[in-house]
Amino acid sequence: MADNTKSNSKSKAWDVGRLPDLTGRTAVVTGANSGIGLTASAALAGAGAHVVFAVRDLERGRKAAATVSGSTEVRRLDLADLSSVREFADAWQGRPLDLLINNAGVMMLPQQRTADGFEMQFGTNHLGHFALTNLLLPYVTDRVVTLSSGAHRWLGARIRFEDLDFSAGYNPNRAYAQSKLANLLFTLELQRRLAEAGSPVRAFAAHPGYAATNLQSHAGSPVMRAFMRIGNRFFAQDDHAGALPTLYAATQDLPGASYVGPDGLGEMRGAPTLVGRSAAASDAGVARRLWTVSEELTGVSWPLGAAEGAADRRPAARQVAAER
Repeated sequence: MADNTKSNSKSKAWDVGRLPDLTGRTAVVTGANSGIGLTASAALAGAGAHVVFAVRDLERGRKAAATVSGSTEVRRLDLADLSSVREFADAWQGRPLDLLINNAGVMMLPQQRTADGFEMQFGTNHLGHFALTNLLLPYVTDRVVTLSSGAHRWLGARIRFEDLDFSAGYNPNRAYAQSKLANLLFTLELQRRLAEAGSPVRAFAAHPGYAATNLQSHAGSPVMRAFMRIGNRFFAQDDHAGALPTLYAATQDLPGASYVGPDGLGEMRGAPTLVGRSAAASDAGVARRLWTVSEELTGVSWPLGAAEGAADRRPAARQVAAER
């Protein structure tokens, strides 16, 4: 997947007004209580979908859902706690799920750990969504969309298998870049596995460009927070424009493993289109290794057999997360 795929001319003028009728479809959106997650959820519900707000704070989630016209419900999900991820999946109880949008994320935090001991950005942005996707996959009927970022290119980003948690020296920017690279590699390997299993489900990735949301407000450095505030005010597009790549990936007929982002200069803003990714994000061998490591860390395994079709799926046995 070379970095030369910015070519889908039909997407140039695409906007939320071109969403298809989603009546009868169900979507789960993680981090749906604010920013791009809330905007995307409102658009999906407005097009007729039933949208499940998967949020850490139920009160904030209910307040956000109350601002949305359409069919919604709110369920608790803390991606930084694998027991919460398993509880969310166990409570799904076999309902068909058309669309899973792995939207939630944290960005450039001071050094922190998840409930299971993982570096917070890798644990939340990648491992939490990895576990959630695999646990819900027996119910998914259409597609999985995972939010990445142009940050997957930062600082020669790579998956630091020798030190995923940056224990030898924490850098919030490098840790964030690693987590966003992991999102793309996860999508790549997820699509390979779905195709091998004969599943009609497709895996996509999207990024919003430079969108003004509250994500940047949690950066650990005061200087970085100030820089982000200036950028949000003068250079960023709003969350409605930032949500368009997510909505495009969620509803348009695209090849599996497609990556959607803005079509403007540097992919910072603009209409949604297919975009390229770094060589590191296209490495199938690294993607497979990351998948294996992620299974070991989360205790959650691939739920579909190689020859198992969508019509014959049954929930796989759920493993308890590995002790660390």
